[in-house]
Amino acid sequence: MKILVTGTAGFIGYHLAKSLLRQGFSLVGIDSINDYYDVNLKYDRLADSGIDRNAIEWNIPVLSSTYPNYSFIRMNLKDSDLLNTLFKTSGFDTVIHLAAQAGVRYSLSNPMAYIESNVTAFLNILECVKQFKIKHLIYASSSSVYGISDEVPFNEEFNTDKPVSLYAATKKSNELMAYTYSHLYGIPVTGLRFFTVYGPWGRPEMSPILFAKAIIGSEPIKVFNNGNLSRDFTYVDDIVDGIIKVLKTPAPEVAIQSNERVSPPYRIFNIGNNSPVKLIYFIELIELALGKKAQKEMLPMQKGDVYKTYANIDRLNQATGYVPQTSIEEGIKKFIFWFRTYYKVD
Repeated sequence: MKILVTGTAGFIGYHLAKSLLRQGFSLVGIDSINDYYDVNLKYDRLADSGIDRNAIEWNIPVLSSTYPNYSFIRMNLKDSDLLNTLFKTSGFDTVIHLAAQAGVRYSLSNPMAYIESNVTAFLNILECVKQFKIKHLIYASSSSVYGISDEVPFNEEFNTDKPVSLYAATKKSNELMAYTYSHLYGIPVTGLRFFTVYGPWGRPEMSPILFAKAIIGSEPIKVFNNGNLSRDFTYVDDIVDGIIKVLKTPAPEVAIQSNERVSPPYRIFNIGNNSPVKLIYFIELIELALGKKAQKEMLPMQKGDVYKTYANIDRLNQATGYVPQTSIEEGIKKFIFWFRTYYKVD
């Protein structure tokens, strides 16, 4: 099986690529390596996969020195012509689309980045998947599509028509676009709603690294809604395990007649830890792992945030056997071990 994974210089994409490569899959990775956060972290992720930073140029494949079945291309998914050429010459069986402009708060200040990266680029992927008859498209959605909901745990059947950030709105649009292409063109599609992913090699603007750096530097950390937020923190290895289970467990044929034809397999799954944790406890675990107390700056709720996320994962479990394996206590220990090593913290 030959797989295209977009976003392989990113947090989840990097981990997924390495896991797939260890299992013997043939892989092409794409990433634009934009400067939303420190590009050195992105290049270091690629280097850990055998991709030489000095060999990377726009739109030219670079072979991994570690994995002979892996090549990486720096490419902007907004360029539909280049993407079309790549699909035409590569013979992909499956596409796993993880590339996106991330971050809820950043969407308040730079909305155009989200339309270009999360909507236009996704449309280009869908067009290529349609034209070149890809056997399965797996794409990243987000728990943010649920908006502010008092009913937990979040179930895939819940209404998702009221996103509270532009980031969430773009992810909801992805789900609608994917469903439409699946319906019109018979494309097997699976969408995955990720719940608060954390772990080694995480993005530096995410709370684990922000908190750890501030605690080490004896600087105050911002605790929104006075710490009365809950998140279904999900360790990145569990996310990767869920994606690969979806990859290895194709959807069964769905015998539902629509306009006198059988509808194609189209699925949406929550993928989370199924165990929300209070933000204050999350901070306490980081303090414990670092051996140092945090200076906390208690702040009100931020625009675009939600009070609680909590994944009902029954549907994913029943379809693939997915069960998260990493407790928050174990996950934070692993994250802090990496943090100390990567950032050279004593």
